[in-house]
Amino acid sequence: MLSTRLANLIDGRLQAPVDDHWLDVYEPATGAVFAQCPDSTAADIHAAVKAAQKAAPTWAATPVETRASLLHKLADLIEARLDAFAELESRDSGKPVALAKRLDIPRAVSNLRFFAAAIIGWESESHAMEGGAINYTLRHPLGVVGCISPWNLPLYLFTWKIAPALASGNAVVAKPSEITPCTAALLGELSIEAGFPAGVLNIVQGRGPTTGQAIIEHPAIKAISFTGSTRTGASIAATAAPRFKKVSLEMGGKNPAIVFADADLSEENLDTIVRSGFANQGEICLCGSRLLVQHSIYDSFRERYLAKVQALRVGDPQQASTDLGALVSREHFDKVMHCIEQARKEGGRVLCGGGELKLDGRCSEGWFIAPTVIEGLSNDTPTNQQEIFGPVVTLIPFEDEAEAIAIANGTGYGLAASLWTQDLSRAHRLGAQLEFGIVWINCWLLRDLRTPFGGSKQSGVGREGGVEALRFFTEPRNICIRY
Repeated sequence: MLSTRLANLIDGRLQAPVDDHWLDVYEPATGAVFAQCPDSTAADIHAAVKAAQKAAPTWAATPVETRASLLHKLADLIEARLDAFAELESRDSGKPVALAKRLDIPRAVSNLRFFAAAIIGWESESHAMEGGAINYTLRHPLGVVGCISPWNLPLYLFTWKIAPALASGNAVVAKPSEITPCTAALLGELSIEAGFPAGVLNIVQGRGPTTGQAIIEHPAIKAISFTGSTRTGASIAATAAPRFKKVSLEMGGKNPAIVFADADLSEENLDTIVRSGFANQGEICLCGSRLLVQHSIYDSFRERYLAKVQALRVGDPQQASTDLGALVSREHFDKVMHCIEQARKEGGRVLCGGGELKLDGRCSEGWFIAPTVIEGLSNDTPTNQQEIFGPVVTLIPFEDEAEAIAIANGTGYGLAASLWTQDLSRAHRLGAQLEFGIVWINCWLLRDLRTPFGGSKQSGVGREGGVEALRFFTEPRNICIRY
């Protein structure tokens, strides 16, 4: 079982960082340190890359059935410890245990199983030429690849990256967030138990500017898959470009949820709209932080919506009745509080929430913010342009389709949007006009792992998911034979 001092996984062994430097890991619900993770340096990355280089050729030559079997075995081991993983994820990130048990850990298991199956069923391409020749495409693993995942969905997004990389035959050097390192460390322990060959999966803990930067800069790492902030993604792109590394960047969002007057606003659908703004304390890149509501129903919708938001239970993440837990860190808590104050200065009216929540008992020093709804701000204000990534939603009225599209597309981001209408023609028409990588109609966060995932504009470069992820982690080679 995981100890309070985590280790790196390098060359099939759990190891302390070379320099013996450590970072404190805080429990957001209490504000107290509960573990330490390695503060790794370029020396640790060098050791991990060396192990990966040694393992890569044999792993690439390993039959896909064997690679798939190991991924399934790892999924089995996580599934058998679902409760322990969920509790650890909650303690690490501040999210409710119930949410981690329902979403994060099962999705991590699904990621591993999906790509284990996908690599076996992945078909090659062939093209016959009229002149008496045939072309076929081979897909070769890149060799050693880097995967860098964020703190908001720690195991969920960590496995989203390493699963296709391993399935397609690459050796991996992966870095989880130093803010939420624990479930990745436990996964590393289980990968040894599952029987992954030494050096195939290496997990190096540490900070972005040191450990992450060493991954990005290392000449032997051929591709970088990153999820995180737009600012960090831009830095990665600038570093990778002159080294001709492949990059897949999934970054920030300022996502609209658009509600038309003809929407089916049943209690179930309204619950989903509320969840789309506040799930995981709003710390999901896909959350709809701008809620656009057609003017003719604005007042009645606002009344029902606020009643549901105010009914959300903020509390100890360990309690089954808790809907929203603590924000992930003191730094992030301060940032979100600053954003709320900025919204007030811009003239926004805080309809509910708007401040820190102080809880009793063990959570008296935790980082909790009441779910906050703000109206009265134009779309060009900083509050409606900048990603807050917390339990804050703004209400924006609109008159017609043209205005809804103008507001929705009127940001530098383009990750996800949701559209609520019973008009099928409108759904198709506007779905095609929304400048977002993902558009949900009458739903939110309904994910099919076969579909391409990613954003446009400042929300990202490239796509992951399904065959898109397998293509990213492989290099195509065309063979042309004349007969």
